[in-house]
Amino acid sequence: MRHKLGNTGWSSGKAVPMSSGPSEFELYVRKLGLAEQNYATSVQLRRWCEQNRNRCYIPESLLKEWGIYVDPNMSDG
Repeated sequence: MRHKLGNTGWSSGKAVPMSSGPSEFELYVRKLGLAEQNYATSVQLRRWCEQNRNRCYIPESLLKEWGIYVDPNMSDG
């Protein structure tokens, strides 16, 4: 019997467990030492978000604020 790769129960309707750790976005925000109210004014965070928009989670409010388009069919990685 062949071993099946991937999530064989993806269509079962059951919730998929989320990662228990922080996202890369959250890690980068911590590295920069930013409070949430300062996200939109950070040039460094905006640059990081533009570079990683198709690869990492970025809050939708920031994407809208900065006019960053995410291609759901593309991955930078």
